[in-house]
Amino acid sequence: MAAYFRNLPFFTVLLFASGVAMLLPAVVGTYLGYYATARDFFYVGAMVIMAACLIGFASQTPRRKPSERSHLATVFLAYLWMPVVLAWPMDQAVGNTRFINVYLDMASALTTTGAEVFEPTRLDPVVHLWRGLVGWMGGLLIWITAFAVLAPLNLGGYEVTSEANIQGQVVKARGQMRAADASERLRKHALRLTPIYLGLTVVLALAMIAVGEEPLVAAIHAMSTLATSGISPVGGIDGRPTGVMGEALILIFFVFALSRRTYASGIGRELRERLTKDREIRLAIFAGIVLPTLLFARHWLGALEVDELADGRAALEALWGSVFTVVSFLTTTGFVSDNWGAARDWSGLQSPGLLLVGLVLMGGGVATTAGGVKLLRVYALYKHGVREIGKLVYPHSVAGAGRLGRRIRREGAYIAWVVFMLFVLSMAAVMVALALTGLSFEDAMILSIASLTTTGPLASVAGEAPVSFFALSDAAKLICAAAMIVGRIETLVLIALFNPSFWRD
Repeated sequence: MAAYFRNLPFFTVLLFASGVAMLLPAVVGTYLGYYATARDFFYVGAMVIMAACLIGFASQTPRRKPSERSHLATVFLAYLWMPVVLAWPMDQAVGNTRFINVYLDMASALTTTGAEVFEPTRLDPVVHLWRGLVGWMGGLLIWITAFAVLAPLNLGGYEVTSEANIQGQVVKARGQMRAADASERLRKHALRLTPIYLGLTVVLALAMIAVGEEPLVAAIHAMSTLATSGISPVGGIDGRPTGVMGEALILIFFVFALSRRTYASGIGRELRERLTKDREIRLAIFAGIVLPTLLFARHWLGALEVDELADGRAALEALWGSVFTVVSFLTTTGFVSDNWGAARDWSGLQSPGLLLVGLVLMGGGVATTAGGVKLLRVYALYKHGVREIGKLVYPHSVAGAGRLGRRIRREGAYIAWVVFMLFVLSMAAVMVALALTGLSFEDAMILSIASLTTTGPLASVAGEAPVSFFALSDAAKLICAAAMIVGRIETLVLIALFNPSFWRD
């Protein structure tokens, strides 16, 4: 039996995982009394598991060992076919809807975008649990593949610091990791990361239950926080009975979307030193302090007509709402604080949604569940800019920071700029495609950024009026689904995937 599972192709493993995951909503639905929905998930889950078993038996013949490129192609194709499988039980449970709406919802969940396709009141708790679970599995999938597939290929942000100096020669990380089998790396990282991912989710869910949240809502919000999907069965965390305590708990767990070093081995002093020196953490702290401070200070600079100058409680609520919402959108989760309205009124800004757009474009850390351009690439561009300004003043100066610092400022900044330009070109292409379906310029821009950065809740808060995914035309829905997939695996990965020299290597 162990040899059977060890020889399964990667796509069959994903099919097995999808079928087994469907059994959890079936059990919960039976316990809560939603027998019809539970039956739908149980029957579909059983059929998917049976199909995976048959495919597994057919693939037991000896074959060539899969390489990094085959796993990379499997990951890309998985984001196309898995939403079809995952949408099957949801389509049966929701009813009275077209399959394209369910497909968009599942593609949004699997890519951790978390776009709200259906009104929360239309879905029963079991379906909400399924949406949160799919988003959670999507976060785990990108977490594992980032280490096991993207890292050996110097993709997904690893290209910024992808070289090491060995015996006076600079070699690529791809060559160093060539000796390890791709399937073995997947199993190794899955066994190492899944308990961490599951444990953090359980801890956050129990903590939120302890401060007064409903168990099912707490579980879904915990899964959404770790996966940075922003999926919620109640339309968000604003207005929840947990209040500031619940938001504070979620804010603590946002740190795992800011840097891969937060869940590395080692505790105590070693962990503190690793986090304090981490470039992505420092950049995230800078954004989480400077932007809320500017919003808070603008109350006196540009909103003097407000009558709450001496209200200390209103000031603290506005400051907390800014801090939480800024960090939430920086991690591309998209949870909005209950005090975000107070923060907007306090700052007096006419369009605070533009700040959130800039934050999701920056994104979270490399090899995390967050989307966007990634903090490490932004840091590389910043260091390159600082160095160029320094050379204007002192043309013959020699910068320090060691070999890694020079690598980030030179080759790292170059590839970061290439990735940023690819992202901008992708955003322009998606905007043009959405505009051709009849959307306005503002709506097309918001939807393209929300899809490519995998931040679905941005569509509700970035513009003057919320943009509904459900009201889009069929063509626009398919374009958004494709943009979510491209934003999840990044344009650079697609170029590497379809590069002929990459397949001949």
